[in-house]
Amino acid sequence: MSSLPETIWSHESKSPSPKRRKIQSETKLDSDRAHPLTTMEANGSVHEIDEGLYSRQLYVLGHEAMKKMASSNILISGLRGLGVEIAKNVVLGGVKSVTIHDTGNVEWSDLSSQFFVSEHDVGKNRAEVSESHLSELNPYVPVKSHTASLTESFLEQFQVVVLTESSVEEQVRLGEYCHTMGIKFIMAETKGLFGRVFCDFGDDFVVTDANGETPLSAMVSAVTKDSDGVVTCIDDQRHGFETGDYVTFTEVKGMTELNNCQPRQIRVLGPYTFSIGDTSALSEYVRGGIAHQVKMPQTTHFKSMKASMASPDFVISDFAKMERPGVLHVAFEVLDRFRQSHQRLPRPWNEEDTNEFLRLFKEVNEGHPARVEEADEKLLKLFSFVCCGDVCPMQAVIGGISAQEVMKACSGKFQPIHQWFYFDATECLHTDPLSTKPPETTFQSEQQRYQSQIAIFGKDFQDKLARQNYFVVGAGAIGCELLKNLSMMGVSCGGGTVYVTDMDTIEKSNLNRQFLFRPWDVQKVKSDVAAAASKKMNPHFHVVAHQNRVGSETEHVYDDGFFEKLDAVANALDNIDARMYMDRRV
Repeated sequence: MSSLPETIWSHESKSPSPKRRKIQSETKLDSDRAHPLTTMEANGSVHEIDEGLYSRQLYVLGHEAMKKMASSNILISGLRGLGVEIAKNVVLGGVKSVTIHDTGNVEWSDLSSQFFVSEHDVGKNRAEVSESHLSELNPYVPVKSHTASLTESFLEQFQVVVLTESSVEEQVRLGEYCHTMGIKFIMAETKGLFGRVFCDFGDDFVVTDANGETPLSAMVSAVTKDSDGVVTCIDDQRHGFETGDYVTFTEVKGMTELNNCQPRQIRVLGPYTFSIGDTSALSEYVRGGIAHQVKMPQTTHFKSMKASMASPDFVISDFAKMERPGVLHVAFEVLDRFRQSHQRLPRPWNEEDTNEFLRLFKEVNEGHPARVEEADEKLLKLFSFVCCGDVCPMQAVIGGISAQEVMKACSGKFQPIHQWFYFDATECLHTDPLSTKPPETTFQSEQQRYQSQIAIFGKDFQDKLARQNYFVVGAGAIGCELLKNLSMMGVSCGGGTVYVTDMDTIEKSNLNRQFLFRPWDVQKVKSDVAAAASKKMNPHFHVVAHQNRVGSETEHVYDDGFFEKLDAVANALDNIDARMYMDRRV
């Protein structure tokens, strides 16, 4: 391996030099911590955006979208693992304010995924415990808790409402109210290895930019004068447009009426040609010109949750599972009825409860407006077996998607989910879990932090996780998420070790997405801070921080003996050379 070139890695690519100068000129850390609201007073009246903090996000969203977000008040109801994941992402994103709501108290089952609560918080209100931790993430976003039941009058102050732990009855009731009042409404929930997201952004939601891509342009070589004028581009450059796009023109000689004209909708005829409608009344084309794509606002119509439950529109997450959304759509509703009847979810891997769930599914499905003709019974059994479980990575997936929908609802940037999104991770189970199902007692555990995960995978699996040795390369945005998930899952919490290495120090711009870091951590080593923060989430987490490059120059540290004792390596890199090196090394 010594012949390999040396590589310098970090999770984040280096920032432009002007941004570095701005970060270095910030006020001292102690002053920032005491007086954080310097450019935006609690994000209330937005005149300036802190480009040092939001620089990476500005590249994606732009100033206009960021200003819209900074004038939006968000309510997130339900502060178990999913709710806190959504809240974390939304607070980091930079909205005007976030109100977190929960009427329940912390339970042992929450500790599998709620990373802002601990054993000492059991019995305390989830929202109140989480409030201070979420407030630390972004000094520009006020966070407050609400512990009373949700009322319609309380919802009036918010631009977006997110429900994560509500019954179907409450989802429909509040969803109808939000639809009527023009409040964007999102429902998200996870049950074991199954999750879903629903969006209702109103009757006429305007998307200003559906994909966020830079508008295309193409050099013009000819334009016909006809009832359906055809534009031909130079033959060494494909125009890249799609039918339905809009274009305008500049630098056209002869047919000058096209220059800076109102955007014309096009129909693609080939890789070098497209039609632009009637040009018969225009001047004769002479030469030249550039066609510019114009992003036109798109109006999207959403149904209320009540109407959409009866006539759902699905966004497919996996085309190998195209039949599953319809089945899961009814299954989640059946699960709510089961819980209303028994005041609990089906017990983990319990045959009696599963048989009742299947019977109830057939009964509900028979009269359901979105009736499924052929339901996969094996899928329904798995759903019932694991639905009372809870794993942090599932909350990360559904929580990340839900937080993106919040940002879309606030900004009008990017096409939102229309309207149901279902996701499952049944691949995490044994290839044939029903035929090799261990005794039910294998999945039973009480009053310990991993009980919700044991309910899905069993005690033996949990013990094996505790003995794992992992190497996490990079402690940036992805590295922070990996360490959070490993810690909450109990990896290396009983004989194993997680090694994390990163040579970089924390910059202000990192705080917008690397959630293990705080303003007072700026200039500290990423790996040290990330390791300490993830261990705070789970005191049993055995993590060792390194500050080394990964490359040929550190093979005396990361030698064959080091890799041989590992069970897995998790790359959290955006450096191609470092990724290729690690691929060769392992």
